This record gives sequence, structure tokens and C-alpha cells, in this order.
Amino acid sequence: MIRFFSSFLVLFTVILSSQNKQILYGFDNIPQTLLLNPGAKANYKYHVGVPLLSGISAQGNMSGFTIADLFRNDNVDFNTKLDNVLNQLDNNDYIALNTQVDIVNAGYQMNDKDYLSVGFYTELDAFSTIPKDFLELLRDGNAPNLNRNFLFSRLSIKGDVLGVLHAGISRKFSKRLTAGVRLKIYSGSLNVLTNDNQGSFTTRLGTNGIYEHTLSGLDLAGYSSGIVSSDNQITIDVSDVLGNTFFGPNLGLGIDIGFTYQMDEQTEFSASLLDIGFVHYSDQLRNGTVTGGYVFSGIEFQYDGSNPNYWQDLNDDISSSVPRSENSESYSVMRPMKFNAALHHYFGKSRREESCFDISSHSYYDNAVGAQLYSVIRPIGPQFAFTGFYQRKFSEKVSSRVTYTVDDFSHTNFGIGMSVHIWKINLYGAVDNIFNLSDIANANSASVQFGINILFK
Repeated sequence: MIRFFSSFLVLFTVILSSQNKQILYGFDNIPQTLLLNPGAKANYKYHVGVPLLSGISAQGNMSGFTIADLFRNDNVDFNTKLDNVLNQLDNNDYIALNTQVDIVNAGYQMNDKDYLSVGFYTELDAFSTIPKDFLELLRDGNAPNLNRNFLFSRLSIKGDVLGVLHAGISRKFSKRLTAGVRLKIYSGSLNVLTNDNQGSFTTRLGTNGIYEHTLSGLDLAGYSSGIVSSDNQITIDVSDVLGNTFFGPNLGLGIDIGFTYQMDEQTEFSASLLDIGFVHYSDQLRNGTVTGGYVFSGIEFQYDGSNPNYWQDLNDDISSSVPRSENSESYSVMRPMKFNAALHHYFGKSRREESCFDISSHSYYDNAVGAQLYSVIRPIGPQFAFTGFYQRKFSEKVSSRVTYTVDDFSHTNFGIGMSVHIWKINLYGAVDNIFNLSDIANANSASVQFGINILFK
């Protein structure tokens, strides 16, 4: 069982190297916005993404502390820094990481209403609560924490590495409404999961010994795929990981839906639900469970040697009260479903047409302001982010967007994005937390997205 749960630590060591893309959502007809809203408007005849470079994003978030809090070179003892971090954490803090690479991305305008887009991307998505209580128990020991309940329900880890083959269609139903859907085939490569754990650990003053340690109501479960081999060895082979992201043995299905509605000449509302689906894991599995309860008051040693097997007796007693088991049963994991909703208001006319319903508002106006709500379903519940933005078109070739985002990680997150068209080449890039770029270790969140596409209008 120790080997099994250690696999979680190994995976997070490998990937520690949220998925809100508020700067790109609905921005300047970048083809990758169709991945954020399959009902986005596509005002070009077709596009082809540069393989491996059409869409790359990386995001890392942690609430409650920063890397600099632990590792800044300020002549403060590390143990003091660790104490300070633990003191400022609370039980709702967590870490979320996501990377995504567009391997192939292309689209084609089938007729005057429908735009078809297809592609394949790989994704790494990880989430972990920060178990403050148990970290304090490891630091301080039992004596300073008498009568304190340490709840296993606060332990939650989920990590995925997978490939996604997708095809979507965006249809213009009327001058006002564009809606779309995207079908996805997931191919899971790595997964770890432990969630919905129950039970507690408590230390009290004992009657038969100095302390009495109680495990109560334990119901723990952990699942893994692609990490532990058939001979119980932890093996993560990079070639196998990459190979299994394309129609590997762990498959699943998903769907994205979305729409864009032009409320009037200058106001546009859009929304999307992404990754409504699951992955079924059936290859290279190692799962484990722990149930039951136990009260331990210490070992009564027999100095005359009449009971030389007390360690074995203790192990047998714990095993009978707290049974542990391992299995290789297949299991399914829901994808972290995401929700986007945004309101755009365009202003500053740059053309003379009386109505912009027949053309893109992005082309008709030079400026836009708006707000976006984002949510993702995590093992501990939904996480939210709210963004306000200003968008400026400097010319037909150059646009920019400035954002301000409030979420669990920061109330001072300003971001900037640029989109540039050179001949038929579209270059775009976006960076969050721009005021922390000179000291990124002192930021609770950081993200970057960029890509290159070929557009034919």
C-alpha cells in the first residue's frame, strides 16, 4: 500500500514542471478560440495551424503561498520559512497545473453557414489540495496536537496526461446567433486519483499509556493507471506515455457546446461548456483501499522474552481492524468540466456600414470592453475566476487585449495578449500576471499561451 500511494508523489514530481484562458476567449478571430467556444464566429475561409506550434499553453497556480516564500535567498532559515508558510495556509488552499500542446489544428468553411474544425492536442492537467493539517502533524508530532481531528477528507489528488482527437462545427443560424458543438475522443496515458476519502486520526491522553492514537471511520481509495507495472515497479516511460496519447488502451468520449449571440449592433454575449465527458482506464492499473478503524495505546514489551513476536502481533492486529487491499480493476474518471460566459460591448466605429450584422463586430469596431466568468469543476468543488477586459484594434493586422482577473490565487492579476496578421500568417501570444514577470517565483499564478496559424479569408 505504501508503494501504491507513493506513486501519487512520483507523478506530481514529474509533472510539477488551471486552465482558464481568459485572454484568448473570444479574442480577434484566433482559430484556437474555437477550442474555448465551439460556437465562436469563424470569419475566414479556412485555417491551418503550424504543427506543434499552433497552440501551446502552460499554467501553474497555487493558493496560500509562493515558491519565493520557501526558497528566496534572504538569509532566513528554511525551517522558519516553512513555519511561516504553514501558518498562512488554510484547508482550502490547493495547487492546479495545466499544459496543452496543439499537435494538429485545421478548419474549413463548408458553406456560408458552417465552419468545420478538426485537430489533435495533448494535455496535462493536475490538481492537489494542500493538506495543512497533516503537514503540521509531520512537523510538530502528536504532543502539540492532542484532541485534534486530522480529517482524511481533506486529501484530494487528481492528475491526467491524455491526448484529445476532436472535430467540431460552428453554424451561423441567423444574423444574431452562431452555435456549435465539438466531439472529442480522449486517449488517457497516465492517471492518478484519490478523492472522497473519509475518516480521521486523533491523539488523546491515554489511560493504559501516555497517548492513545485513534484511526476512526477510515474509507480511503486511490486509483492509478500507467504508473505501476505488472511486477509492482513504478515505471513511467516517456515513449509509452506519448504513444498512449493517440488511441491508446484508455479511451473516453466528450463533448463541447457553445454559442455566440449578438444582442444588438454593439453587444455580444457568448457561453460554452467544455469537456463534458469521461475517460475509462483499463491498462496498467494499480488501485488500493483502506477501511476500518483502530485504537493504539502503545506496545507492552515483555523484557523476559516471552513474547518475541510483538511487532508481528501488532501488524496482524492492525491488518484485521484496518484491512488494506489492492486490485487492478478498471475505472472511469470524469473530465474537469469547464464553463465560460462573456459579454462584449464594441464601440468606436471604423467603417461606414449602417449595420454590422452581416460582418464581424471585430472588424466593424476598433474597441471593446467586457467581462468573463470562468468556472472549472475540481474534486473539491467548482473553482471560479472573474475577468474584466479592454480590447483595442490598432489596424486590420494588429489587435491587443488587456485583462484584470480575480480568482483564488490573486486579486492583482493583469494580463496582456497580442494578435498580429502578417500576410496570411496569424501570430498570437498572451501572458498573465505581467507585474510579476520580473519575479515570477513570487507569484501565485502564471500562464502563457502562444501560437502560429495560417488563415485564408
